[in-house]
Formats: sequence, C-alpha cells, structure tokens
Amino acid sequence: MTTTTIAATTVRLRALVAEIREAVDRGLPPGPTAQLVADLLTPHLGAPDLLLPEHHEGDPDRYRQHVLHAEPDGGFSLVALVWLPGQITPIHDHVAWGVTGVHQGAEYERRYRLVPDGPSARLVATEDVITRQGEASAFAPPGDIHRVHNGGTGTAVSVHVYGADITRLGTSVRRLYRLPADA
Repeated sequence: MTTTTIAATTVRLRALVAEIREAVDRGLPPGPTAQLVADLLTPHLGAPDLLLPEHHEGDPDRYRQHVLHAEPDGGFSLVALVWLPGQITPIHDHVAWGVTGVHQGAEYERRYRLVPDGPSARLVATEDVITRQGEASAFAPPGDIHRVHNGGTGTAVSVHVYGADITRLGTSVRRLYRLPADA
C-alpha cells in the first residue's frame, strides 16, 4: 500500500467532512458512531464531484491509498482506496471504528472470527460480503477481522472513514493475522 500526502479536495468532500465532524462530535460509542457516519457517506457514493481524478489513480503492484482528510484533533480521517483487479489485503483488523463505502465497482470481503484451537487460535470464515457502488458498511473493534479484495474486472474505488488519524498512525490496521484460516 502506498500513501500520498493529503489530497486536494472538492466542495462535496468538504461538505461530507463537516457532516462527519458533527456526527463524531456527538461523542457516541464507536459502533453507533460508525453507523451514523456510514449513513452520512452513502448519499455521496458514486457522485462524480466527490473525488478528483487523481483520487482514482491506482498502483499496478498493490491497492493504493489516497489520504483525503485528517481531522486536526485526530478524531477521524478519510481515504480513498483504489483497487485494480485481483488486488487484496492480508487478513487484518483495525485500530478504531470505521466505515467503508464503495464509490466505483465493488469490494469483496471475507470476514473471520478468531477461535481458540488448543493452546493457539485459528480464524474461521463467518461471512462473504460484496459491497457494490453506493453501499457502505460500518465496523467497530473488536471482531472486525477481514480480508478485502477486488474480485471484479475493472477498477474499484472505495472511501474509508476511520475513527483515528491514520496520517499520524501510518495505517488503520491494528494487527495482521498469520494464523491458520479458512480458505
């Protein structure tokens, strides 16, 4: 994954950031905050004036991250992820609540549950989800273990909102899982 500097913005994106700021400032627990932000993001997905052309640029070697906004107080950040066909994440979870909304194409996700297996643990697949353009989903740790990929034939672009400043942290990922997992 490559990270660019905070990107130029659009009028629609600035309005979305203001809406998200109001939601986050309500001080709700992580789960309800994430769902509220997902509801705010959904009407903007697919709008041609949400992202600039450079936010649609991919990387042939791995999915690409464009940082769109980082709140000065660290309360949240927005990124656009660009996925070329076949690009995939490792199995991971997150440092904070989050929202994923598909702006173009579709994201394919396999969700996992961590289960004890004697003295160690393993991952059991619990659900396969396809999120299509215009759809958003919310998550809040713990229990947000997943792997995401572009299983389509075209470029996919998604907008992610994280309840942390990933420009300070360097990533939204808390942990990569290298445990045995369902295929």
